Amino acid sequence: MEKIKAYITGEIISTNDSEAHALYNKSRFGELVQNKIQYSLPEALYLTERNKIEIYFGKKILNFEGLMEKLKKIDKKIHIKYLVFKDLRDKGYTVKTALKFGAEFRIYEKGKKPGIEHAKWIVFTDHESNKLTWHEFSAKNRVAHSTKKNLLLAILDEEGSITYYEVKWIKP
Repeated sequence: MEKIKAYITGEIISTNDSEAHALYNKSRFGELVQNKIQYSLPEALYLTERNKIEIYFGKKILNFEGLMEKLKKIDKKIHIKYLVFKDLRDKGYTVKTALKFGAEFRIYEKGKKPGIEHAKWIVFTDHESNKLTWHEFSAKNRVAHSTKKNLLLAILDEEGSITYYEVKWIKP
């Protein structure tokens, strides 16, 4: 497979490369938007790290470190989001953005395809040093419940390990 050539314009990373369309159809990387494949920021980092994509900023190709630095200016939590994205993708899950729900990601069970089946989890990411109030926790739980998904909290610790906490509603 040839490297995909994508371009970053503002906060959007997109391409019309045929390899990108093939990868989208096979593995659901990116979103099809007006005949182009548009990547989330963590997806772009993931594909860059795996040498599947070259991202151009003007005429310059950004390596992984250069892209990470550029994306930190767009999203202050990109480092945590990327590590969670990478961990979940490496475990075989399909990971999509959940911006319209006010969360970081939607997670599809292994083998499930976005657009055909529904995501099982909605994910919020954070660092273990940050505090979460009961009101914030309740709001996250309500978002998950209203979207008929389980809440998954992905917490990054000081050593770079991620712990997942799944929250489900039960009726006694």
